[in-house]
Amino acid sequence: MPHLTINNAKLWYDTLGKGEPLLLHHGYTASRDNWLPVAEILKKHYQVVVIECRGCGDSEPTDDGCNLEQYALDSVELMHQLGHDRFSFAGHSMGGGVGMTLAIKHPGKLEKLVLMAAVGSRGLVGDGFMANVDARLEARRNKDRDFFERDYSAGRFRPEVQTEDWTNLRIHHLMNVVSDRHLIDSMMSMQAMDFTADLKKIDTPTLVLSGGVDSLLNTNLDDYRRLPNACLQVFFRAGHEVGIHETEGVADAIHAFMQHGALNSHTLRARNL
Repeated sequence: MPHLTINNAKLWYDTLGKGEPLLLHHGYTASRDNWLPVAEILKKHYQVVVIECRGCGDSEPTDDGCNLEQYALDSVELMHQLGHDRFSFAGHSMGGGVGMTLAIKHPGKLEKLVLMAAVGSRGLVGDGFMANVDARLEARRNKDRDFFERDYSAGRFRPEVQTEDWTNLRIHHLMNVVSDRHLIDSMMSMQAMDFTADLKKIDTPTLVLSGGVDSLLNTNLDDYRRLPNACLQVFFRAGHEVGIHETEGVADAIHAFMQHGALNSHTLRARNL
């Protein structure tokens, strides 16, 4: 499997297709599997780069660096090593927080930005999130598969795509692959983030993709309204795993965005002036 040493960490990545570079970054406790179905379609048009961050999938579980800023730096360095000093970036869930970090702190690196079911710009507020991390850690220590099955089944309403094989893959990853540092420190990083005041400064053309039955929908809509150069698409039969629920729709939306930019009423009016 392909790996590169990125900022002192051995990280898994892969490239598919040729053309304009597009980096796909997964979410919290996830892996390449959450993006690969979409990547297989997009590779017809772009050089799609898929990454697994520290402590996930086949990437090295490091003792530190499991935070949004480091994931952003790792994305920049990976693309630099692949010969791309500017690229487009699509981030799912926590990966959306990585995308916001890139757009705010490293804007010169981005051509376009896709935020799919992204963690909100205010971060994850409340004690319940860390309590869930503690519960996951305890369940892992106890090899309590039932805990993860109950936790995962709450969002499973599209069995034709969220198959038993897919469910087993996700549960195995949560129980056996994701590092403790990723579970703990990535959550702390998402709780500490607050980019609400910074979103209005993002000039990078941005596509906001959301699931109609995702609990983050209203948060995504709030962030869309804050972004000055953004377009929006909501998939009404998608939950948080938008790329799994609506694989072809997500690929089509990203392709159209890459070709036409952030189309909304304001940008349309500006084009017609």
